[in-house]
Amino acid sequence: MMPLADVRILAVEQYGAGPFGSLQLADLGADVIKIENPNDGGDVGRYVPPFAEGEDSLFFESLNRGKRSVSLDIKSGAGRAIFERLVADADAVYFNLRGDVPKKLGITYDQLAHINPAIVCCSLSGFGMAGPRHAEPGYDYVLQGLAGWMSLTGEPDGPPTKSGLSLVDLSGGLVAALSLLAAVHAARRDGRGMDCDVSLYDTSMSMLSYLATWHLSAGYDPQRMARSAHPSLVPFQLFPTRDGWIVAGCAKEKFWQRLAIAIGRPGLVNDPRFESFEKRFEHREALQEILDEALRAQTTDHWVRILREAGVPSGPVHDVPQALDDPHTHARGLLISTSHPRLGDVRHVRSAVRAGSAEQEYQRAPRRGEHGSDVLHDLGMSESDIAEAVAAGAFGDPDRSLTTASTGKADR
Repeated sequence: MMPLADVRILAVEQYGAGPFGSLQLADLGADVIKIENPNDGGDVGRYVPPFAEGEDSLFFESLNRGKRSVSLDIKSGAGRAIFERLVADADAVYFNLRGDVPKKLGITYDQLAHINPAIVCCSLSGFGMAGPRHAEPGYDYVLQGLAGWMSLTGEPDGPPTKSGLSLVDLSGGLVAALSLLAAVHAARRDGRGMDCDVSLYDTSMSMLSYLATWHLSAGYDPQRMARSAHPSLVPFQLFPTRDGWIVAGCAKEKFWQRLAIAIGRPGLVNDPRFESFEKRFEHREALQEILDEALRAQTTDHWVRILREAGVPSGPVHDVPQALDDPHTHARGLLISTSHPRLGDVRHVRSAVRAGSAEQEYQRAPRRGEHGSDVLHDLGMSESDIAEAVAAGAFGDPDRSLTTASTGKADR
């Protein structure tokens, strides 16, 4: 049995940050039921280019495998009634909506506790459910600027630079998943659920970590460093080779000594300019020139082998295809496949979260409303009950023949 096989989550989620968080839980076996709004085509991630056709996209597949989908209008009376029946048998309601929206939809703990006192309501918003910006939308790019990340990224003489990955979104999803699990644990222990008010803003600010402590405690002003160098450890940065780049880092004195010997410059170990972390930091430009000269003499493959044999933390600078094809990627079983009726064989990177040895059988992401019939029958609804809910608009405009709940087929 997978670690979270007994956990059921109702996910009112869309796009990136929210689905990435619940993906971690689905990969651990949780029953994640996506509640998708039929009136606006469901999760907007279904339409993100490139590699998108109709309601199917590789973007959506990458973030929603292993989940189930119900196309349900929770703003309608009939849809709300079904939603509340789902809440009664769930562990958590998880949503990534603007901070002022959950109360408007009636999905906070105080608004659902009468249905299920142990329900956990986990919100992942841009700026949180309280504070002067709580009603503003929050996006990764905006948050990387607001939280100071872009002032730390790129070359010193270049413009502020965004990370190549949506790291605020992805980190926010992980923080939300951790918060949800902690709250579910407490709810099962105490019999009472709670709200989890997670935000991308809090996430991005908290990840300033030691830089924030240095500034707040000692007035340190973080600056961008050439070649993505570490702000205090020298050497720890990018170095050019004859045919590419490597990263080499000396977080301990022994690594510095090993590096000097491995590149054929053992005299550097006793050079008074480089005899300590403080001295190397003081003379970092001179040291960089010496190391550049040595490392440019050979290829990346040569130095990767030499430095690995010497026990120096280092590695090549891969592009994405090279990273996905690295032998260690394959050895760790990080690449998985699912089969999709339109997109064919879809290859993914599995979640990095691991617990125990149980092997997950990965399923493709759901078509919109694909599991409506199964979920509603599990609630004890008969075909006539479902037909009545369809007529009442629980699954969107009945005139549009939105019969996903009873047929199990996505509306196309």
